[in-house]
Amino acid sequence: MPGQTTRCEWAGTDPLYVAYHDDEWGTPERDDRKLFEFVVLESAQAGLSWITILRKRENYRRAFAAFDPQKVARFTPARVEELLQDAGIVRNRQKIEAAIGNARTALAVAEEFGSIAGYFWNFVDGAPVVNRFETMADIPARTSTSEAMSKDMKQRGFKFFGPTIAYAHMQAMGLVNDHVTSCFRWQEVQGA
Repeated sequence: MPGQTTRCEWAGTDPLYVAYHDDEWGTPERDDRKLFEFVVLESAQAGLSWITILRKRENYRRAFAAFDPQKVARFTPARVEELLQDAGIVRNRQKIEAAIGNARTALAVAEEFGSIAGYFWNFVDGAPVVNRFETMADIPARTSTSEAMSKDMKQRGFKFFGPTIAYAHMQAMGLVNDHVTSCFRWQEVQGA
């Protein structure tokens, strides 16, 4: 259809998903707070659909101190109990405790690598990997890089971040450009 924007088919028609695809997904991200936000959200997503987490995103922002890892790292057991009563987030003790532990681990990697971004971008030598996938079926669920990232994250103490979630993180944060080549964003994110 003339004038129609071509997107990755996973974006579908849900306005929240379309906006996420068009404005965020795959844009190279070097902001530590944003990277930590996605550590929290993606680890919460394990076993759930991403749209479920996107719909709860603002609740997570409120519940997890606007994704300030310094503040989240100081959450107490009493705060965990409060969060378990918060219907706006995924009320799973392991995932809530993982978010707190992941904040502490994120601060440790920031200390070692100079920033949280420095840690994640180290896995792609500081520059996005530009893939040239023509269809969604061509895009892998995990790669050797996401396996290495997940293994390293696990050794450092990160939780709920297996190779598939690590690859989703790489895609979302623009460490890899996995927009299909026919998508209008494939070219756009290369200039970001």
